Amino acid sequence: MSASQPAFIPFTCPSFNQETIDAVAEVLRSGWVTSGPKLAEFEARLSDYFGGRPVRCFANGTATMKIALQVTGIGEGDEVITTPISWVATSNVILSVGAKPVFVDIDPLTRNIDLQKVALAITPKTRAIMPVYLAGLPVDMDKLYDLAQQHNLRVIEDAAQAFGSLWSGKKIGSFGDLVSFSFQANKNLTTVEGGCLVLNNLDEAKLAEKFRLQGLTRQGMDSMDVDVLGGKDNLTDVNAVIGLEQLKQLPAYQSRRAELARQYFDVLRGELQTAGLEDLELELPVENFTETNWHMFQVLLPLEQLRVDRAQVMTELKALGIGTGVHYPIITGFTLYKNLGYQAEDTPIANRIGHSILTLPLFPAMANEDIGRIAKGLVGILKKHRKN
Repeated sequence: MSASQPAFIPFTCPSFNQETIDAVAEVLRSGWVTSGPKLAEFEARLSDYFGGRPVRCFANGTATMKIALQVTGIGEGDEVITTPISWVATSNVILSVGAKPVFVDIDPLTRNIDLQKVALAITPKTRAIMPVYLAGLPVDMDKLYDLAQQHNLRVIEDAAQAFGSLWSGKKIGSFGDLVSFSFQANKNLTTVEGGCLVLNNLDEAKLAEKFRLQGLTRQGMDSMDVDVLGGKDNLTDVNAVIGLEQLKQLPAYQSRRAELARQYFDVLRGELQTAGLEDLELELPVENFTETNWHMFQVLLPLEQLRVDRAQVMTELKALGIGTGVHYPIITGFTLYKNLGYQAEDTPIANRIGHSILTLPLFPAMANEDIGRIAKGLVGILKKHRKN
């Protein structure tokens, strides 16, 4: 790289300190690298974090959601209400247990599922609501659980992005029904790959354990039984020890993410004003610093005011050394779902946002000056391609 070329800023990058690297090396030296004592310790620490609720860890956040559905007995002929703006895993797991995803449109400001529209989508076949907390911002949890209680529905929270988020001062996961988190590499707390499920009682936790490892129950030294159809979704001690170290750093990570998000709001608004683009409809996220964990910072591009599409904006940002992402295209626009009869146009707000949403870089190791460089680059591209 020449001196004139600034370093590339990825849209996200995990942080691992020397203590984490040393802890992983110690697990490798121990000879016990699959599920073992470090996994048990990690689950215990997570249980403490969530106020003593039972927690079980899994190989990924997709498995946590599928197993949550299995724990509740949801299957063939059942309906689960969810959002069309999420990673496709959210609805894929519903299909995988034989149930039907019912997609409800989203709120244009929070970009989360619209709970008023959820109420209208409930039928006699509805068994559960599966909300997604996009970029870590929770839905109105009071309204969510009032609605679920009113209609006798289970709630499976896809809180994959919301580790560390709050509602009324309480940690997401410390209350409610079944709550699923992801520890994938781009999450606020990562185990490289992995996830956890917060459950209501030990009976649910024991059933989840069966589902994650072939339905197996061990008895005594040499006896075992299988009484449910399970899979292979256990988390290793290598992953678990990374999670233990990440938990120690989480407060500092959260504080840094919030600091960077505040800079984004200030600097983007300043760049738009300097460029004379105050009337450009670049939609920023909800400015919430009490509930969200700032997993991502996402803007909605004013595509109707531009001569180019999102892909071109991303391409030009990449040429400036700035990485971006799309989280997420609308699920019902994928071929699998179109072939099942879903239409993106049935949820018009989600359809618009799925085409225009853009994830900007946000991770604790970013430098303050990175925000100015990103904002200046984005606003410059928007100004260049603005329709006359």
